[in-house]
Amino acid sequence: MAGNQKFPSDLLFVAGLVILTDIFVFIPVLSESFIRTVLGLPLMLFLPGYALVALLFPAKSGLEGIERAALSVGISVAIVPIIGLVLNNTSFGIREIPLLASLSVFIILACAAAYVRRRQLPEDKAFEVSFKDSARSLLIEVLGKPESSTEKTLRVFLAISILVLVGTVAYLAIVPHEQDPFTEFYILGPEGKAENYTTEYIQGESGTVIIGVANHEHRTVNYTMDVRLENKSLALPEKLRHIQLDDNTTLEEPLEITPSIKGKNLELQFLLFNDTDKKTPYEDLLLWINVTEEA
Repeated sequence: MAGNQKFPSDLLFVAGLVILTDIFVFIPVLSESFIRTVLGLPLMLFLPGYALVALLFPAKSGLEGIERAALSVGISVAIVPIIGLVLNNTSFGIREIPLLASLSVFIILACAAAYVRRRQLPEDKAFEVSFKDSARSLLIEVLGKPESSTEKTLRVFLAISILVLVGTVAYLAIVPHEQDPFTEFYILGPEGKAENYTTEYIQGESGTVIIGVANHEHRTVNYTMDVRLENKSLALPEKLRHIQLDDNTTLEEPLEITPSIKGKNLELQFLLFNDTDKKTPYEDLLLWINVTEEA
């Protein structure tokens, strides 16, 4: 009868593995361990797809085991970028902790939904994984159980896919890769977001922008900044005119802009120079502002 099954061991194992991975990432003492990388590989490359396949195909007759495994890898490779794309359009951005949290929630919710769907089926029809039976089947196959050409093709494809994906991710995670040197230069609105910039001014009154500089040059850099309204330099505080940043450090400072001239579509330039070239801007930004007389 439906509804009498115990919690499926495969879904319980998946949820447990997700929680264990979160522990090794979120706890500082454990986060430096190589186990974190080992646990992270299936979380990225297998578990999201497995949970979704379990939800979509709750019955034994839906898919064979090898097909489930192959689909789990392929769907995982599709799910992770989609979640990353969604995060990129939020204030969280594509960062390790938000991505891990999102994947964990997705997998656990999918496992819970898959459990509900399996409970709606008769016990003899609901898909389940018996680790003892799986080990016995694997032993039989190793000893020479005959299999069709389709099964052989799927098995080889799955093995190659897993080896390539695991090898690639492991290489990227373990081997250090030095990025090309670069500097981030950006401006934010008064609320610290890349929106709602002050573009409407009253002559003589101030508006605020937040200046951001992030050094990824693999060395300490002495920057010089100049802000120009219609090509005329504005007064800047010393900490923004001359900026010294160590590698992989970021400066964010508010800057008050007080236009002294009026007009429409005035060019407000933000110019950043590095210590190797004081004449040509290394990075530059532009805002168009309107300045009116006080009513």
